[in-house]
Amino acid sequence: MARGWESKSVEAQIESARGEPASGAQQLSSDDKAAARERQNLLLSRAYITQQIESSTNDRYTESLRKALEEIDRKLNELPAKS
Repeated sequence: MARGWESKSVEAQIESARGEPASGAQQLSSDDKAAARERQNLLLSRAYITQQIESSTNDRYTESLRKALEEIDRKLNELPAKS
């Protein structure tokens, strides 16, 4: 019987959490969301390319990766700063 009572309490907490927005959470516009996604994608690409540069043994490939890294950094700098 105690487990049933406990699960109802948990269920009530979940229901109340769904109904209330998280405190401190801001509503982002679709442009802000798109910029955040773009920033995250660029950061992931940057991390991947950096790892590829570290493990590359081909000088021509490494140079190509460095140029790609410069392009990603340029795009990151052009994105609006986080609010």
